[in-house]
Amino acid sequence: MSKSTIRKRISLVAITALTAGVLSVATSPVASAVNPTAGVLSASLQVATDASAQPTAALATAGSGTSATSKGLLYKDTTSALAQSAVMLTGGQLSLYATVATAVAVTATGGSFSSSVTLSDASVTETYNTANTATVFPFASTMAASTVIATLWTAPLTAGVYTISLLTGFSTNASGVSATPSTSLLPPTLGAFVTVSVVATTAGGTYAASTSICQIGTAGAATTYAGVAVVDNTAIFANGEAAYINLDLNDAYGSDLDSGNITVTSTNGALVNVANGAAGLPAGTSTTDIFTSDGASDTVRIDQGTTNAPVTTTITISYNSTVVCTKSITIRGAVAKLTVENIGTQKIATSTTTGSSQWMLQKAGKMTAGLFTVVATDSAGNVVNTTSSIGTYAAATGSTSIQIPAIAVNTLSSTSTASSTSRYNFGGWSCGANAGEADVKITFTDSATAKVTTSDAFKARCAGAASTYTVSLDKASYNQGEVAKATVKFFDSKGFKAENTTAMGANIWNLPYMTAIDSTITSAGAGASADAVTDANGEVVYQFAVGTTTAAVAGTYTGLVTYSVPSLGVSATPTYKLSTGGDTTTNADVLKSIVALIASINKQIQALQKLILQRR
Repeated sequence: MSKSTIRKRISLVAITALTAGVLSVATSPVASAVNPTAGVLSASLQVATDASAQPTAALATAGSGTSATSKGLLYKDTTSALAQSAVMLTGGQLSLYATVATAVAVTATGGSFSSSVTLSDASVTETYNTANTATVFPFASTMAASTVIATLWTAPLTAGVYTISLLTGFSTNASGVSATPSTSLLPPTLGAFVTVSVVATTAGGTYAASTSICQIGTAGAATTYAGVAVVDNTAIFANGEAAYINLDLNDAYGSDLDSGNITVTSTNGALVNVANGAAGLPAGTSTTDIFTSDGASDTVRIDQGTTNAPVTTTITISYNSTVVCTKSITIRGAVAKLTVENIGTQKIATSTTTGSSQWMLQKAGKMTAGLFTVVATDSAGNVVNTTSSIGTYAAATGSTSIQIPAIAVNTLSSTSTASSTSRYNFGGWSCGANAGEADVKITFTDSATAKVTTSDAFKARCAGAASTYTVSLDKASYNQGEVAKATVKFFDSKGFKAENTTAMGANIWNLPYMTAIDSTITSAGAGASADAVTDANGEVVYQFAVGTTTAAVAGTYTGLVTYSVPSLGVSATPTYKLSTGGDTTTNADVLKSIVALIASINKQIQALQKLILQRR
């Protein structure tokens, strides 16, 4: 099986004789490829890629080169002009041909030319230099505007790198038997050249990972041939999907292998099937499959061993006894669990589609409106991408009421990658006119199986917008260098914990000798982010470094905190004591200690007087 008309492997098994410059080889049967056409006029030097079944190569007899064959050619790239490359055995022969419009010369840095011929005019006499490393094709005035020339080049018996060049821009002398550079084109023009690597033994016929491809893809996905970096399309597939691995196995020259056994095995009960091409490839029936092939354009299909059950499997592919590659593939199962998290508080008299994008950004890392997130997983804990094509979400029976009239999942997930924020489904609920809460559940119904998966109960709460707030510190006193926590609690007009779909708004903090280290407050006296929202209980906590930026002075201080959103809000004034960690004793403390000492001394004198009187 050939991948293209150019990427043709000339299969060579062994050199049986190499005497007097004549190559004798045994070849294995290969499919015939179509040689390249004559190419660009005076700017292409074609190399026959068909393998000769005779002791020597064969000349081209037509412009298409269909009759030309080469001997010992192991690899040829797809170019035909400048910077061509080829690999061949020592003593092998290349059949070369070109279409030209002037007299030309074909030269080589080694090896020798023979059998040169001008196909359109048998009367033309081709000439050679003394070493046969150059051959000249005169161009008579009676010739056609495009003339096909052909020659055979025999590689040296010494391995190395050689260059074959096509030189154009020559004119024929009066005798017509030689060619010289024309006066208008000095020196001759380099029309094309081939860099030939001549090797003593072939690396062909043996699997080479460097020129082969084993790529995870989708059904029918095209592979990229050797030399181009190949990246697996995906290693995660949805429930019921088949996974595919595309193969293009080659030898060290990027050419097809001989036909052999392609063996595919799987772990954990996954079913495999291997064949040439992916179109219409059915599911396998076992965990092992063997296919006889040269490895060109083959595809492995992988399916779940049990319908709707998740499977993570390691696929091992071998060519004869050589392991080609191993791939780990996961096919998700059906939805088995719904995890509801990042639950906020809805505003009273609001619909299911009204949620807080800021709340979801703060909790789930994605700016999408919602009051809760849902992650669907299969029985193995793999994330399942619950698109509309595989099922639907709804409120569980008994979860809606006057308090919570409706529940909906409004934004569906778009990936099954566990680390991506797009694994989340985003939902919300509507609220009645009054504040309150209720335990609710949601369900997911699989469209294919009608299986219903129900979440655990979660609390859906409704409240009014923030109207008042309080600010409290976690301690009554702090030492310099400590971290203080300030908690702000927001309440609606009826005293319930406020909803958290509305931003807290602009605010100002002034806490003497305290510097904000929370990300939403840039410095003391600056406002926290106007877009931020509270948690589901109407609270937000900030952190401050105590007395670390300026020299603190011990004492008792009162801060001032102001928020603009609560309509009835007034500034909060938290009070705290600050110690610098050194001697903080005041004059009042000293005086108090002296008074206490005097009182203690007086008591001791009185006790001594009583003791003296008793002894009398």
